[in-house]
Formats: sequence, C-alpha cells, structure tokens
Amino acid sequence: MQGNLSEIDIRSILQLIELGQRTGELFVESYSSPVNNNVAEPQHHFPTEPSWFVFFLNGRIIYATQSAGSLSRLRDYLRCYKADKDIDNIKVPYFASIHAPEYGYLWALLEKGILTPTQGRVIIHNMVRETLFNLLSLRRGSFIFDLSTALTPQLTTFEISSLLAKIMKQIQEWNQFSPYIQSAEQCPVISDPVQLQKALKPHIYKRIRDWSDGHTSMQQIARYLNRDVLTVARAIYPFVQKGIVQLKKPDPQPRKTRIQKVVCIDDDVIIREKVESILNQNGYKASSLSDPLKALGEVFLMKPDLILCDIAMPELDGYEICAMLRNSTAFRQTPIIMLTGIEGFIDRVKARIVGATHYLTKPFGESELLMLVEKYIGPGVATNSQVDRTLSKLQNT
Repeated sequence: MQGNLSEIDIRSILQLIELGQRTGELFVESYSSPVNNNVAEPQHHFPTEPSWFVFFLNGRIIYATQSAGSLSRLRDYLRCYKADKDIDNIKVPYFASIHAPEYGYLWALLEKGILTPTQGRVIIHNMVRETLFNLLSLRRGSFIFDLSTALTPQLTTFEISSLLAKIMKQIQEWNQFSPYIQSAEQCPVISDPVQLQKALKPHIYKRIRDWSDGHTSMQQIARYLNRDVLTVARAIYPFVQKGIVQLKKPDPQPRKTRIQKVVCIDDDVIIREKVESILNQNGYKASSLSDPLKALGEVFLMKPDLILCDIAMPELDGYEICAMLRNSTAFRQTPIIMLTGIEGFIDRVKARIVGATHYLTKPFGESELLMLVEKYIGPGVATNSQVDRTLSKLQNT
C-alpha cells in the first residue's frame, strides 16, 4: 500500500492497517508544496522535509518516530528519570542501527536496569502519541506501508482506534490556541515575572522560570515532564494571551568557525571531482574515496562531519556502507546523504531504512549540493582567499 496524502489521509491509513490486523512498518514523508499524483515524487521534496516511521504488530502500534535517527528525543524523555547521560555509556544494540535507534537504546537501558519496564512503557507511549500528533496534522506527503516482520522485542502495543480518538481531540483543541500558539517548537520567554509569580505556586513558577529561557521549546518541556505538548500549551496559553509569557522561534544554529570535513564515496571520478571542487571552493574541506571496500576503514581515520555516498557501486553498495557505518558509535549521528542516479520512492525508503539522512539524485547542481550540506553541518567557513575572490567580484560589477 502506497500513495499520496492527497488521495488518502493518515487517519484512514491507520484504520486500514488496524482493520486488516497488519504487521509491518509505515513510512511517511512530508512535502511543503503541491505535487502530482505520481508516487515517485520529484526528489527535491525529499531532502528538505521530515519523515516518520510507525511500526505495527497485528494491527496495533509498537513504536513510532521521526526518522532522522537522532537520540535527542530519547534524551529529553530520560531527563525526568535522570538517565539522559546513561546513553553515552551503553553499547549500541544490534537493532538500534537500522531505522529505530532510540528504540534500541531504550531497550538497552531496560536490560541494564537503568529504567523499569513501567518507565519504558510510559516513554514509548508518549513517543507514539507525539509522532501521531505530528502525522495526523500532516496534509501533504507520500506514504508506503510495507508488510514485514515486527520490530522486536516488544515492550507494549497500542490500540489504534482509541489513540486516534484521543489525538484528534488534542489537535482540535490545539487549533483553538491560534494565533497565540503556532508551533510546538516555539520557545517560552517570561516577559512579566512579577505577574507570573503571583499566579503560580512557588515550585511551579521556579520550574517554568528555569525552562523559559528562549531556547527550550514547548515540545522539549513536554518531554521533560513526560507529558504531551498539549498539556504544556494548555498551561501557558492564558499567560501568553495576557502577554505575561511570550513565544519565540528557536535560535538559529551559531555559525561554525572550524572547517567542516566532507567525504564523498563514489566510483565515478567525475562526481568525485565535482563534489570536491564545489565544496572546497565554498569553505569546506572535501575529499573523496573511490573504492567502497577500502572506504570504510578510511572514513574511520578521516572522521568527517558529513558523508556523501553513492548507492550503485561494485562489490559493496551504498546501502550496505551506510548500514555498516550506522553500526558504529562513531557515525551514529553523522549525516549521510545518498548520491544516486536511481529515481523512485521505494529507493528513497530503502535509503531511510539503512539510516541515511537524505537522498540526492544525479545529476545535481552546485546550489542543490550546497543547500543540503549547509542544512546539516552549517555554512562553509570563508578563507582569506575566498574573501579576496568575493571582494574582487564585487569590485568588478
């Protein structure tokens, strides 16, 4: 089952999976502009929009996540149990490196006794609700449901119908907060501490004050409390209305001064030279590798900030390389962008499944490549020679 959300909505997809008692995984990717009804959407929509995985067993949900592969959400949820630092001290579980890394780490924490099964179930429940809240609010995107063996092991499962009913009510209430509250990623800032202190009990005021720093989003606060974001929004809404609390957008990432390293793994010499030329001229330190078998060892020595990897290569393809890199702690969070001449939604899903961060179709232009690289590791650092070239161009115009 696959298609576009213009043809069928997420709620109906979930109901069909429940009705058919299906086991497998649902992959959804969003896009922000209208596209045609062909499932193989233009690749430009894929690299810039979020995507999600939902896992099922006999028509019930096991787990759900945004597919970026980050452990930041799990760290947020672990904070109230004072276990967020324990992730750094545990071995990578074998199933954490595929497309559910936080699920694997959660199980490792359970096996080590750092979390209790009850705490684990609460975290998974809130993760599922958070993901479905985002998915049920989605209007544009593509999806594919793949029948497959269930994600294992399972700690708990959730009935779809009851979850849908609760979350749809939450979305309706959330919409009533507009225009005062627009996004779960908005960060609270106290503008009138005196009035807020009068309205709240001391211990509640202290907690809100500590988190209302302009850098912590409502979604993060909800995770710290092990609650849903609607609970947080409902609590601060009256104060936002009165101007006692203001909401701001998250601060942009600070510009990096260290030159970021990029490695391109591709057996095509033209592609390698093109990538090196574009990135080196734009403030990155780019190098390339042609032999996929030797690339794994070389990449470990080079420790790049971002990896560009071709899919169709002899002896070892890009999917295999990506999966192997994700098995290593060193490359658990490193952005990996797949380069390929292959088009099609199924191939993009396969790239996500092995842990790829994004996908770029050949041939690509300078602006497309730079847009993706800058998205994940920031803009390049201007060297003196680059500054001189820029000034020279300005003087000649």
